[in-house]
Amino acid sequence: MRIATATAYESAIENLQRRQRDMSEAQLQLTSGKRVNRASDDPTNAARAERSLAAVARVEATQRALEASRNAMQLTESSLGDAGDYLQRARELLVSAGNGSFSDGERQALAAELRGVREQLLATANRSDGAGGYLFGGQGSQEPPFVDTPAGVVFEGTAGRAQVVSGDALPIATDGAYTWMQSSSGTSVFTALDQAIADLSTPGLSSVDFTARNVVNLANVDASMNRVLAVRAEVGSMLNRLDSIEGRLADMRLANETERSAAEDLDLTRAISDFRNQQSGYDAALQSYAMVQRMSLFQYIGR
Repeated sequence: MRIATATAYESAIENLQRRQRDMSEAQLQLTSGKRVNRASDDPTNAARAERSLAAVARVEATQRALEASRNAMQLTESSLGDAGDYLQRARELLVSAGNGSFSDGERQALAAELRGVREQLLATANRSDGAGGYLFGGQGSQEPPFVDTPAGVVFEGTAGRAQVVSGDALPIATDGAYTWMQSSSGTSVFTALDQAIADLSTPGLSSVDFTARNVVNLANVDASMNRVLAVRAEVGSMLNRLDSIEGRLADMRLANETERSAAEDLDLTRAISDFRNQQSGYDAALQSYAMVQRMSLFQYIGR
């Protein structure tokens, strides 16, 4: 059987080009570190890797939400700790005021200090979360949620608890109405202090009358402090829950990254061996092409 020079030449060129493509593909895999660089390389594993990447992206979004929640809850826990200290000081002042020998002037001095405690508590209740919101704004508040009016402090936020949009319940604000405006005695923190300040500032009260009022005021402050401490405990539990969620997210991310790696990453040792084989094949094809060129009839006649 006779094979035309043109046919042999075309076959050699085709073989050379195929070998060059194979070697370029092997080189791309070595450079990228992936055996699946395009969907056409391996449609099944490409889809598998894409699903894993999407899952990792969802985990990362939840992790960002979790960090926002953690930051807000840490600030809230710290603020409630401050509030507990302020209320403890208010309690100490009221216990001190129970001294039956105190004069009107001494009681008014205690009232002045109690006003300072009230101001600190109001500032704490309106503390910012550092991201344009308020820690105790409830379900959202563009302005400080607690407003001091002639009739007393009122809550102008939205009752409830704001949460980050996520698969998990991740709070970023605490219910200010529940924390500051409600207690087992039926009064708010600020109402309890306002009444105590008013009684301390009222001149001419007998020791018996003042003591009776002071007992009620002390009970109201205790009830408010118990509510603040209870909310602080809830926030502490939430911080522990966030730690647990973070651990679960870390496990999910690792699992999905492992799945993606299994779907598209390169076995480096095998890839180097394949590349060397492709290189050898290309060299052989190049030599074959050179031989075909020498077999040209026109070159033979021209000698």
